[in-house]
Amino acid sequence: MEAQFSTFGALLGLAVSILLIIRKAQPAYCLILGAILGGILGGGGLNATVSSMVSGAGAMMPSVLRILTSGVLAGALIKTGAAQRIAERIVTTMGERRAVAAVALATMVICSVGVFIDISVITVAPIALAIGEKAGRSKACVLLAMIGGGKAGNIISPNPNTIAVTEAFGEDLTDVMAANLVPALFALGMTVILASILARKQGEAITAADLERGESKALPSFSAAILGPAVVIALLALRPLAGISVDPLIALPLGGVVSILATGQAKGLIEYTEYGLSKVAGVSILLIGTGTIAGIIKASSLQGDVIRLLSQLQMPDFLLAPIAGILMAGATASTTAGAAVAAQTFADALLSAGIPALASAAMIHAGATVIDSLPHGSFFHATGGSVGMSIKNRMKLIPYEAAIGLTSTLVSIVVYLVHG
Repeated sequence: MEAQFSTFGALLGLAVSILLIIRKAQPAYCLILGAILGGILGGGGLNATVSSMVSGAGAMMPSVLRILTSGVLAGALIKTGAAQRIAERIVTTMGERRAVAAVALATMVICSVGVFIDISVITVAPIALAIGEKAGRSKACVLLAMIGGGKAGNIISPNPNTIAVTEAFGEDLTDVMAANLVPALFALGMTVILASILARKQGEAITAADLERGESKALPSFSAAILGPAVVIALLALRPLAGISVDPLIALPLGGVVSILATGQAKGLIEYTEYGLSKVAGVSILLIGTGTIAGIIKASSLQGDVIRLLSQLQMPDFLLAPIAGILMAGATASTTAGAAVAAQTFADALLSAGIPALASAAMIHAGATVIDSLPHGSFFHATGGSVGMSIKNRMKLIPYEAAIGLTSTLVSIVVYLVHG
């Protein structure tokens, strides 16, 4: 289809959105306003602008529906204490001597079973602070371990970002999760290395006041806590193992219900599902706004211009995938929004260039974890607040986080080059 909007207009609209988000305006409205300005200034006219925005938002609806139902699982794991019990078991088993690795692995596991990355960090934080204080680790060391572990888990999880990328390329969720397993393990390794380096540096110490942040409550047994996630993994694994396809729309909420029943908290079913919905509502609304700007960018000449630029620079076409993920996630300061915009915008271009859909999805997804935690996004502030860290000290972790995301991205590229 011939481009309706200019590259200049699309980029200007995106730039306006970013500036407004930085000024703390509501992100979804910022993206919608940016889409309107991008379309009009891009020369497409008002009718074409609205049509492209509606089309872009409509393309997000399958992702939004699945994300809304995933709230059942997220709410169940958090409110029943299942996520905290899983994290505690991992940290306790590995002990103080392997404090950094234990915290990173715990966050990776919690995120990979369906808890959003920011909530994963907040959930593990009380346990991480306690073990960090005993092991003499700084806040920076502990927080980087959690963030890095979360980044590793996020690219192999049934979370909103994975769902958004999966829908854009028409791939199976299980395949997209599995495609980045090796990159995730490398990211985990890099996390342990960098956090261990920070452990040898003098930083902001963990105090008694920090240890009071955790909520004290009775937790379920480990077997009950792990049952819900195990059901989700088993249902999603039926397609590659037995040729039986169970949509995430069914598997994710069913796992949440199993988790609630297994932990003996059936009375909390309504409360926990409402809590889960409250956690995914913001992401869902953000994705609708993201869809509007993605619709404008997709209908612009940006795709062709970027491909021509890569050709002039003598760079291979497949690099469009990770570069798009990196730039869009950095622009929106969100893994989910960045991955969604990049996937919706460049899916056709990547497929036309002969890059397999699964590899494209994996590289975009990994790229979206490089600079997604910039200060104009909520993740930056939520994670810093989880350990009571100042903004100045939180800023110092950004290069380390980028190195972890870049590790998974580079490994994802290598996996594509090796296996095609």
